[in-house]
Parts: sequence; structure tokens; C-alpha cells
Amino acid sequence: MPNPVTITLGRLVQAAARLRGGGTALPGLVVEKLEPDFAVRILGELPQGVVLVSGTNGKTTTVKVVTELLEAAGLRVFTNNTGSNFMRGVISSLLQKVSLTGRLNADIAVLELDEAHAVNFVAAIKPRYSLLLNVLPDQLDRFGSTDYTAELLAAVARNTTEVVVLNREDELLAQIPEKETLIAEVRWFSEENSARQSDTILKSFSGNTACFEIGGVCYEVPLALKGRYNALNATAALALVHAIVPETPVEVLTEALSQVHSAFGRGESINVNGTPLELILVKNPDGFMQALESFDSEDCVTMITVNDDYGDGRDVGWFFDVDFSSLRQSGVAVLSGSRAYDMALRLEYDAVPLQAVDTDVPTALKTFLTDSPEKPHRIFCSYTTMIALRKLLGTKAEMERVV
Repeated sequence: MPNPVTITLGRLVQAAARLRGGGTALPGLVVEKLEPDFAVRILGELPQGVVLVSGTNGKTTTVKVVTELLEAAGLRVFTNNTGSNFMRGVISSLLQKVSLTGRLNADIAVLELDEAHAVNFVAAIKPRYSLLLNVLPDQLDRFGSTDYTAELLAAVARNTTEVVVLNREDELLAQIPEKETLIAEVRWFSEENSARQSDTILKSFSGNTACFEIGGVCYEVPLALKGRYNALNATAALALVHAIVPETPVEVLTEALSQVHSAFGRGESINVNGTPLELILVKNPDGFMQALESFDSEDCVTMITVNDDYGDGRDVGWFFDVDFSSLRQSGVAVLSGSRAYDMALRLEYDAVPLQAVDTDVPTALKTFLTDSPEKPHRIFCSYTTMIALRKLLGTKAEMERVV
């Protein structure tokens, strides 16, 4: 078992990081240096093993849905809910939950992992179950191509021992069972328009009510999650959980699903002095387009914040592939972040009215919140600006704490 001294030191680093206002990955990095097999030892003891969720878009929200559905089925679940999807993020989450002797009070772990780190993880711990969501052009400065990203996810599928759930509509993921020798049973999820049959299907989505088909039976579910893309994430989660706990009535799972709210920064709703505000994480063209299609901009005050830090991807030229014409009528109140002027140029191409540009996020947020406070507000933000915005908004409103 892990050394109690390592756990104590890790917790001290964690406490210091909190006092300084951040650093979810730093404690994990310190512990990883001291004991490289720290997570392997702890997670290897779980009676129902590890569930791994990876892919380009939707990991954080899908992990939240899977976790809450498994808890509704009666399982004790450990998850890395800090939003840091590297191994050091998993370790940081473990530090909060394990005893000093390294015992984890859980039946199963549900982990979100970045595609590259997922490959390193499965080399050490073979997951019993995995869910691979999609392969989209995201942070290509890191991964080089979508084909390479698909190869990373194929390695996860090869190392899964019981069930791997794949997106039937993603061409690169759909090829994995044809190209790879898999130990695990393959399950599929898809939307209704898929050319091939799936185990779990999003039959329809209207308003915020989804109809899911599982085993040939349709279940209509009113969702607290917003947007069609989140309804598809829920479809993936249902396919996975139904494979893990097939004895649990689907009605129990769908009832729990109706109560799940968006993960932090992924359509998260906040009340700031009476003004409703939504934070929408965007990080690639497909995700940005889905967000624009899912959230009506009419009678809403909009802000966009984009950085080019490591967590965002150094090359953020991807937003030139996004169609912003849906914002022409409402316009954008404020642009911020280190790449605000690049975004301003992009909006000009689509003739989107723009009121202000301020690269300083705190100042820009203050300006934004004073603009028509009687109207709903919405911020589309890259990853590092989302983290900064949550920290700023946490001083003004009650928010889910992420440590």
C-alpha cells in the first residue's frame, strides 16, 4: 500500500495550493514523483475495477453522468472530478479520498483521462470498462492529427477487459473493432440517424426532453442538462452504465439522469446578483458550433474569452473554422483573453457586431456584468479562461467547488 508519509506530504501540498488559489494538478505531480505507482496500488484494489472515459469532447460531463447513475444503482464511486484529466489529476483526487493507509472507500472508479494520458494509464491498469466518445480536431499542436488521436483511443480499447462502448457515428472509432483484436465486448451508442444499429440510441431531442432507446424500448426523459450534445453524452453514459449494472432497472437510471446538472464550466448556470449567467467551455470547431446551435443567443448578453495557454492548445486558429453568423442579431458584448483581437477579426468576417475588446479577463468580466443586468448572460470560454472566470465568479456567487 502507499506510504502514509507520501499521502501526508501530498495533502500538505494540496492545502498550500488551495491557499494560493489553485493548482489541482500540483499535489498529484509531487506524489507521482515520490511514488510513481501510487494510483496503481490504490485503484488496483477496487472490487469492481476501473471505468475509463476518453475522447475529444464531452468527457467531464459524461463522467459526471456515469458517476451519478452508478451511485443511483447503489455503487460507491470514486471519480476525478477536478477537471484535470492527466494522471496527476487522478492522484490529486485520490489524496482527498484515501485513508492514511491508502484505503479507498469505493467499489468502482470512473475516470476521465486525456487521450495521451489514457494510453499511459492502461499500460499500468487495464480498465474493465471504457467509453470512447469521439475523435475531433482538438489541440492538433499536441496530437498532430485525428488519425493519431484515434490510434491512442484504439490502445485504450485493446486494453479494456470487459466492455468497450463506442460512438457508432464517429468514423474513426467505428473502425476500431475492424482493425483491432479486442478482448472486450463492444457496445455502441448513436443518434437516430446512424446508418447502423446501436445498443443505445438518442431517438429524439426536443426542448430539453430526450427519448432514449435501450434494448428496443424507448424512455422519455426531461433533462436538466442543456443542449443536444449533452443529450448525446447522456446516451453514451446510459450505454456504459447499462453494461456495468445490467441488473438495475433502466427506469432507475433514467430517473437519476433527469436530475443530473452540467459539470462545472460545461453549461454551468450561476446566479450573479440576480443575473443568470452560463459558462460554456469551447475548445474546437465542432464543440463551438454545437454550443452555438444549442443555446439561443436572442435576448442574451454574450461574452467570448480565448487564451492560447497549454491547456487551451497553443494554436487556437481553429476558431476561424467556426460559423458565428448566429450571433449577428444579438452581437457580442465583450471579447477577452490573450487572443481576443484574433477573435475580433474572426467576428468581423461574419459581420457580428462587437461592443468591446479587453484582453484582461477580470476587467472584461466586470464590464460584462454591468451590461444589461436584467438579461441572461452567457460566456463562451476556452479552458484556462474558464478556470479564471470561475475563480472570479466564486467571489460573487455560490458555485460548485472544484479542488
